[in-house]
Amino acid sequence: MRKIKNCENKLYRIIDANLNRAKEGLRVCEDVCRFILDDKKNTREFKDIRHRLTHLISFLPVSQVIRYRDSDTDVGRMTTTAELRRKKIADIFYANSQRVKESIRVLEEFFKLGHPATAKDLKILRYKIYALEKKVTQQF
Repeated sequence: MRKIKNCENKLYRIIDANLNRAKEGLRVCEDVCRFILDDKKNTREFKDIRHRLTHLISFLPVSQVIRYRDSDTDVGRMTTTAELRRKKIADIFYANSQRVKESIRVLEEFFKLGHPATAKDLKILRYKIYALEKKVTQQF
């Protein structure tokens, strides 16, 4: 990332948190397709997106990305009451697909600072998720 005075560690925290959040959400969506819906095609699509996301960020060394992780003192790490109100599998799927799209959008915005090509690729990935989400939610 392009160096921004006194912000580099904060930018890496944003990248780390959102990359983790997106990949975790993708895995939940993938597992719903795999184990609940027995949907081989969409399971594969979620898996491919998860791997593509990892590849898009791979030019940043893992040690650099996690160096500034501070999950112990993260002011936003508490579980919200909305997370505990899920009633159906569809609620779990939808919440996680939202998490993925939001996280990828954050990554997209911050990669605009020094890596516009990566930002563009992230936008394409986000739109793939919109379409995939629509296909899967029609199965509930």
